[in-house]
Amino acid sequence: MKYLDFGWTCLCMCGLLRVIGLVSFSSYVAAEAHINKTLNMSGDTDGRFMYFAFGSNLLKERLQLANPSAIFCTTGRLKDYILNFGLWEKHVDNAWHGGVATIEFCPGAEVWGVIWTLSNDNLKSLDNQEGVSLGKYSPIEVTVETDNGLTLCRTYQMNNFHACPPSPQYKQVVCLGAEQNRLPVEYLKRLEAIQTNNYSGPSILDQIKTVEK
Repeated sequence: MKYLDFGWTCLCMCGLLRVIGLVSFSSYVAAEAHINKTLNMSGDTDGRFMYFAFGSNLLKERLQLANPSAIFCTTGRLKDYILNFGLWEKHVDNAWHGGVATIEFCPGAEVWGVIWTLSNDNLKSLDNQEGVSLGKYSPIEVTVETDNGLTLCRTYQMNNFHACPPSPQYKQVVCLGAEQNRLPVEYLKRLEAIQTNNYSGPSILDQIKTVEK
């Protein structure tokens, strides 16, 4: 809400300056259009919400396992964050048998991802997938840069982060999602260079392969 409040403050200031003659009418209209464009992109006017994915949910088939309403919107860049892999507790097992993705604030860094639009009906299922009620992740709002401007999105950040390498299966899904949605080649190379824990065995990847058949 702070981001939206700032936008309205800027617009009100432009309006005041226009009244006293320090800003032209055309400049005021341009500012209003810019603010309204941002508000419209982040608003909830059609029963859907924007979600920024950066981990396994980059891959459409993985995301739609529990969230069938997910529709691709665009790709984007989250500035001043870095991608990391880990767990919310030390030595805890999970369905991926290794570390999973999260983002951490890091000035000057960037995380590329996919913006999906989902039905509000899938908000609970997405929260459940991220383990929100169990304290694994917390939902946060982030402003993502896209070719069409800034977009306010829901995403998730891990609580009590403990660094841990991902399984080869998890890494494969992340890389497949990045390739599927044509994230920048250099970013894909960085993902492909991630070291894994060499786990071999069943994982959620098996469910995804079944869906793809």
